[in-house]
Amino acid sequence: MFADPTFWVAVSFVLFLIIAVWKGGSAIVGGLDKRAEEIKRKLDEAQQLREEAQAAKADYQRRQRDALEEAEAILEHAKTEAVRMREEAEAKLEQSLARREQLAMEKIQAAEAKALQEVRAQMVDLAVAATRRLIEDNMDDATQKKLVAGAIEEIPTRLQ
Repeated sequence: MFADPTFWVAVSFVLFLIIAVWKGGSAIVGGLDKRAEEIKRKLDEAQQLREEAQAAKADYQRRQRDALEEAEAILEHAKTEAVRMREEAEAKLEQSLARREQLAMEKIQAAEAKALQEVRAQMVDLAVAATRRLIEDNMDDATQKKLVAGAIEEIPTRLQ
């Protein structure tokens, strides 16, 4: 047994393990503890990053929802404003058309009055010319003198 090389290899192996555990055990355990702490820290950091990402996502979704609501409100306001502007434009157009129609009617009435006045003036001129011609053709000197004398007598009564 003591002469057998396998025995001595086994003994040396066991001694190696005992010395390795005794001298290097704390180093190995410390390294494993460090590794475990580093893994725990990375997991905590990953959890914190995950929570921050979820908070950022929730904030983004809230902002997106708010932006959509604001866009809908702006769109609704624009529609309302467009309807108001259209109604206002229609009212202005109606007023403008009514004013133009009134001006056209006034121009037509003025033109009618002017035409009627011109026709009357021409009728008066024609009547005067026809009367003058009739009087000149049918009146003799004696009748003329008699009419002039009567007109002179009427002047004082007409001037008062």
